[in-house]
Amino acid sequence: MTGKRKSPLRLYIAILLLSVTFLIAAVSLFWTPYRLDDTSGGRLEGPSAAHLFGTDKLGRDLASFVMVGTRIAYTVGFSATLIAAVFGILIGILVAWLPQWADNAGASFLDTLIAFPTLLLAMLIGATQGRSMWTAIISIGIACSSVIARLTRILVKQVMSKWFFISAKTSGTGNTAITFIHILPNIWQVLSVNIAVMFGVSILAEAGLSYLGLGVPPPNASLGRLMQNAQSTVVSAPLGAIVPGLVIIAIVTGVNLLADAIRDSYGVSGGNAP
Repeated sequence: MTGKRKSPLRLYIAILLLSVTFLIAAVSLFWTPYRLDDTSGGRLEGPSAAHLFGTDKLGRDLASFVMVGTRIAYTVGFSATLIAAVFGILIGILVAWLPQWADNAGASFLDTLIAFPTLLLAMLIGATQGRSMWTAIISIGIACSSVIARLTRILVKQVMSKWFFISAKTSGTGNTAITFIHILPNIWQVLSVNIAVMFGVSILAEAGLSYLGLGVPPPNASLGRLMQNAQSTVVSAPLGAIVPGLVIIAIVTGVNLLADAIRDSYGVSGGNAP
């Protein structure tokens, strides 16, 4: 009962945080207060009517960079999560259908991949392919897909022990039909919660990569790179680091609260990916 009472509040906060940040990202597609290459502002100006969050050390408007950075965070988050979900679910289902010895080998391989932190694995992939937005998206998506694949395999194995699966199998129903009729509908609730969590993980991974210089390159305004650029002036102009960090926190918190609300509404246990 406690979880159900908290769920509406979690959902409302999640909707508020995600709506505001997504609106900022959407508006940046059509309008920003200044061009990203506009250096007409004074160096490290404080907040004002002309520059809501002040300017950076080159005189560029921070609000414009934060708006574009928010859009990039959502773009990378959605794209990387889609890649992770598609490949993770596909691999997890295929491994679960393999013979026992191959299934055990596949499970061990997935466990080995998960032993590497998502950010580290994305760094290794990104470092070999060069810096670009799509490299960041693909590397983060591949890194996160192992988590989804492992969870999918576990869930499929649980469904395979149920009576309705055994009944469908013995009746001669094909594996593809069983997958779409019996397996996916019975694992989707848990998967949707963990895929939502992976969205937040993807945004954090992109921010981390960009902060380390391996993510989305200039002239794109990644939130992680904005924080990295502002670290040398954090005392004299703290908003340059604080505002991008708050945006990241808002998006990730909103996503995690949304995942908790979905979990409570489905009544499934555990909202985090293993």
